[in-house]
Amino acid sequence: MQMTHQQTTSGRIDFTVISGLRFGVTALLACAVLAGCSTTGSQGHGQSPQDPYESFNRSIYSFNEGLDRNVLRPIARGYEQVVPTPARTGVSNFFGNLGDAWSFVNNTLQFKGEAAMSSFFRVAVNSTFGLGGLLDVATEMRLERYKTDFGMTLGHWGVPTGPYLMLPLLGPSTVRDTAALPADYYGNPLTHLSPSSHRYALTGLRIVNTRANLLGTTDLLEEAAVDPYIMMRDFYLAQRVSGEASDGKLDDDYYDEDDGVLPDDSAEIKVPAVPEVKTQ
Repeated sequence: MQMTHQQTTSGRIDFTVISGLRFGVTALLACAVLAGCSTTGSQGHGQSPQDPYESFNRSIYSFNEGLDRNVLRPIARGYEQVVPTPARTGVSNFFGNLGDAWSFVNNTLQFKGEAAMSSFFRVAVNSTFGLGGLLDVATEMRLERYKTDFGMTLGHWGVPTGPYLMLPLLGPSTVRDTAALPADYYGNPLTHLSPSSHRYALTGLRIVNTRANLLGTTDLLEEAAVDPYIMMRDFYLAQRVSGEASDGKLDDDYYDEDDGVLPDDSAEIKVPAVPEVKTQ
């Protein structure tokens, strides 16, 4: 099932793409606790050694949640009602194909031969036979998707994650992943698209489409979660640890084996397995 900066002032719009995808990943993983896959239990302020700035992070989290609730979520609901499912699937496939291009670069930097080749051929196949990525032909050919980023590349080369951070607009991160954001921004093909009006339009579409794909998941999380902040934090950290443990492959249902397949409204929602978070 499909879930899901330039240095100038106007460039910040591009940076929010990373926020949308990162929010989607953590929301999907947090949903797993609702199915009883894993739970970290209730924690008080400052009890996680990975989150020494919890008080500050919670204030940023509240700001981000307010912005999402009052601005992004209503837009996403309107988009979901107006745009038919096949069109939204094509949009998700298109941006997933762009992500595969950056994954190819990072898998190469991590010397992951199989993952790099799979990413390369996914881009080649989907960009040609998939009408520029609108159709995910590569998944039908069983070319596995190895999604990774520059933060994972730094981790492969021994850079520690550092403390957990909640960034304004950008969502959950760590010190290492925050340092990697400029590289991830530059590696986004949309960054180099001209004219800028096209770049901003596609950026906005990507954010809204990603948020729309996750409306059901986040609504369920808000209804059931005792402390959504802790869930988002712990499952984000677990997802990053899982990526390192699995040799750079991120366990992300935004990129699952059903990419490119039109969703069946009667199909059961698949909940990803969540690894245990190990404090350092």
